[in-house]
Amino acid sequence: MEILCNVKHKNVPQTSALPETPYIKHIGIALFNGFALPDVASVIEIFQSANALDDTRASRRTRYEVSLLSASGGRVASSSSVFIWTESVESRARDDHFHALFIAGGAGATHAFRDARLTVWLRYVFPKSGIVHPIAEGRLLLEASGYSNVNGTRADDSRAASTFPTRPFVDWPNPLRTALRIVGDDLGQEVAQQVADWVAPQGDTQFSATLRTKTASHVSDKIQASAQWLEANCARAISIDDAAQVAVMSERNFLRRFKSEMGVTPSEYLLHSRLDMSCRLLAKTSLPVDKIARRCGIGSGGRLAKLFRKHLLTTPTEYRISKQGSRTNS
Repeated sequence: MEILCNVKHKNVPQTSALPETPYIKHIGIALFNGFALPDVASVIEIFQSANALDDTRASRRTRYEVSLLSASGGRVASSSSVFIWTESVESRARDDHFHALFIAGGAGATHAFRDARLTVWLRYVFPKSGIVHPIAEGRLLLEASGYSNVNGTRADDSRAASTFPTRPFVDWPNPLRTALRIVGDDLGQEVAQQVADWVAPQGDTQFSATLRTKTASHVSDKIQASAQWLEANCARAISIDDAAQVAVMSERNFLRRFKSEMGVTPSEYLLHSRLDMSCRLLAKTSLPVDKIARRCGIGSGGRLAKLFRKHLLTTPTEYRISKQGSRTNS
């Protein structure tokens, strides 16, 4: 299957006033055939979600532009046979620099680190990047490029050491933590927490069991990918045909396979994703109900109230009081 990734833009609510021009920060993600998709997808989603949240504010401060890069550009296959469209590292401007550069992990790294195009590019771009985070086996590419110590600078590279003496290389096991720290530094901890609740939610809601089904052993990679796509895009208007294209299936076959493997229809899964996000935002934020409904792709507070009464036998306000009250008393 193939996903054409354009992560520079996302449909978000528009404000009536003209927002100020945000400061653009470039995020790079280096990929190779056989890379592991889950962490990469989550990093992309963090920066997409941060853009979406910041776009709803009267004063936009920072916007992230994410570039997916590979040695030769074009289609790159993940370890789960999902294809991602990338730019060639050689096509990048020579003065290009990244606020943060992530290097994908995965079994394919054992071959990718032998590709001189990648290692030469990493030697060039490393000193010009604010943060470099190798994900698991992505460390092999850095080591092949000559960056193997914890400071991320080669022993004979005094220029790189003087350029970024303290923080070019992040040796944390979790790339999501790195991405969320960047968002927190730029947009504030409240936004970072909201993004974390969307991308890596903690605690269960009444809809968590449905969403966890996508990782079950009987669910195929194609249906997993489509379920992840539905979850990641639930905040905007999407069609089931879009999800069928992610799975590279006809809509009829996709509906049959999804229902068989996931136990719910794609439409039900999408609704559960939206309600799950709504529950989390109600429990952990003070956002108005109507604004939560819009951010979760439900449209209006009235529509959200009807869905809550149908599926949870309560109202959004009562749900918030019960969850925030229990949290305060615990």
